[in-house]
Amino acid sequence: MQVSRFRLVVVLALVSFFATTTARAQVTGAEQQFDGLSTLWVLLAAFLVFFMQAGFGMVEAGLIRAKNAGNVLMKNLLDFCFAALAYFIFGYAIMYGTEGLLVGTRGWFLIGATSPVDGLPIEAFWLFQAMFAGTVATIVSGAVAERTRFSSYLAYSFLVSAFIYPVVGHWVWGGGWLARLNFHDFAGSTVVHAVGGTTALVAAWILGPRFGRFNKDGSPNVIGGHSMPLVTIGVFILWFGWYGFNAGSTLGMGDPGLVARVAMTTTLAASAGGIAAMIMSWVKYKKPDLTLALNGSLAGLVGITAPCAVVSPGSSIFIGALAGILVIFGIEWLNKIQVDDPVGAIPVHGLCGVWGTLAVGLFGQASLGSPANGLFYGGGFGQLGIQSLGVVACLSFTAISMWVVFKAIQAVIGLRVSHETELRGLDWDEHGMESYGGFQIFTTE
Repeated sequence: MQVSRFRLVVVLALVSFFATTTARAQVTGAEQQFDGLSTLWVLLAAFLVFFMQAGFGMVEAGLIRAKNAGNVLMKNLLDFCFAALAYFIFGYAIMYGTEGLLVGTRGWFLIGATSPVDGLPIEAFWLFQAMFAGTVATIVSGAVAERTRFSSYLAYSFLVSAFIYPVVGHWVWGGGWLARLNFHDFAGSTVVHAVGGTTALVAAWILGPRFGRFNKDGSPNVIGGHSMPLVTIGVFILWFGWYGFNAGSTLGMGDPGLVARVAMTTTLAASAGGIAAMIMSWVKYKKPDLTLALNGSLAGLVGITAPCAVVSPGSSIFIGALAGILVIFGIEWLNKIQVDDPVGAIPVHGLCGVWGTLAVGLFGQASLGSPANGLFYGGGFGQLGIQSLGVVACLSFTAISMWVVFKAIQAVIGLRVSHETELRGLDWDEHGMESYGGFQIFTTE
């Protein structure tokens, strides 16, 4: 009987211990006060941004020749895989580890890392930011398509996601020196798109153009893509994902009106960009060009990414329309300097990313959350000067760093495929496959 009582006491003690432990765990969870709705929104936004990888893949594959489609799709897949791991190991710590002026120094492998947003789990915040790192990496794949070694591209993907992008991100979003100057880039016109566009420009310059792209006198030849339906579907996917990109950068549902306004300005800018590019192509080339109209909509999306939360609907239309026009002149400029960008990534992301960031200093409204009124709203040149300084600093750092990275990769493992591989196509020589079975254009004998 005494043994039975002893067992009963032990059982009751264990039950009491586990009940107390569970209660403490529940209190701890309550103290964290995670916001379920905001967490759900940020996760959904992250999933939307991830889906943009499919859009990039379709746009890039469609705008190049069929013999290289599989190669560029492989790069889109693997650059995201490498970007996610690089951002987990190094990138997040550099970007958000501490609020130093230049870089963060804590949170490697997310050990000891915390979310800077109240009510948002670190895992959700990291996931959303990792999607942005993957976007920076994948912007470049189209600009260097049809001539870049696969192994070299993977090395670049890891380095830009682990170190280059996080440094710029820390300056602007991680409490760095530009953040302290009130530089404003809501969702990444400069931090993501202009950094990606600048990286693409450096890479394309070092690589040189595809064979046959330019004549000896410098005049360009058109090397058409193989599937405009793919390109069109890809642009719609990117547009859809952009709602996660821009509206998701509210990082919560604390202000539903802000989320709705960002979604509206994003829609208006993209629409205006597509229309403006279509009209400009019609005037200049006597035909409304589908490729330019599609890139015009993407340009509008890039342009509105920085100011989407701090400008009026009318301003967003003007910002998007001018971005759509800038794309056409950007493509012509690249042709003049003989830089080969098969998909237009440099003008779309680089040039229009710069424009969108400067637009904050022109159209920003303090009543909507801008650090100061823009020039056209009586704020003078103050905010425009800060925006200009930020653009110059971020892009100068990116250009110099990526020049070093690409030159180092070129020296160690090489950047460009052989002339024979470029003629046969990278699908076969790099991956031993064809994107479209039954349409082989050469023999292996």
